[in-house]
Amino acid sequence: MERATFGATGLVVSRLGLGCGGLGEARVGEGDAERLVLGALDLGVTFFDTARSYGLSEERLGRILGPRRAEVVLSTKGGYLASGADDWTPAAITRGIDQACARLRTDHVDVFHLHSCPLDVLRRDDLLEALARAREAGKLRVAAYSGDNEPLAWAVESEAFGGVQCSVSVFDQHALRASVPRAAARGLGVVAKRPLGNAPWRFAERPSGQDAELSWERMHALALDPAPLAWDDLALRFAAFAPGVTSAVVGTTSLEHLRVAAAHLAKGPLPPDVTAGIRARFEAVGHDWPGRI
Repeated sequence: MERATFGATGLVVSRLGLGCGGLGEARVGEGDAERLVLGALDLGVTFFDTARSYGLSEERLGRILGPRRAEVVLSTKGGYLASGADDWTPAAITRGIDQACARLRTDHVDVFHLHSCPLDVLRRDDLLEALARAREAGKLRVAAYSGDNEPLAWAVESEAFGGVQCSVSVFDQHALRASVPRAAARGLGVVAKRPLGNAPWRFAERPSGQDAELSWERMHALALDPAPLAWDDLALRFAAFAPGVTSAVVGTTSLEHLRVAAAHLAKGPLPPDVTAGIRARFEAVGHDWPGRI
């Protein structure tokens, strides 16, 4: 598994990360959760991305990782749902980080993202100061922002964050125009979320009301032909090796899907002409498409 330095933070992460939203779902049994996390470690995955809103995800990661905590970089998200604090207050940051550490069974979080808050919240000095105090206290190593569009652009330029997480896929290249290269140039680690774009190629008909609906519309508008590659191969390598991206997180509860993703990334970047063709087609058809929140 290829690894990369997470900006100027000193952290080193696997090129493929595990998105742990599904890990927290009640339908996933404890045994299946353990097989997924330990199987990911066996594949060389060292970046695990979770959030307070992901159900049982933090608790399960803390239990399963146990003595192997030092082998991984733990990324979580918050600013809301902290016990005993109103959302988007300094207390929500301070208590939220402490509570995340307790659930993850660790004395610090490696990366803590403010999670998709709007620009007026993101710019509040009291929240940024709470993050800075937590970092000074050793409760987190990297303060980060997860989001897209104007808030993402502000976060990149703010000097308040050491990392960002944003949507990057064949079907969402908005952040690749400016925010991702600018973040990399400023020494920020960049996590690509939804690198498969919710895999819209799975659906013969528009998946109305599902997460993949917007990507399905964009896929048909772009009219790209992935051949001779499979769609997941093309999409994952496009996102994971986009200039400036440090790690691409694949959200799955299937260890087999994660194995396939690791095998795709082991092939390395797409040929330059393939990547250039995808970028050019997006600019021709989707130049005014905003990033997905």
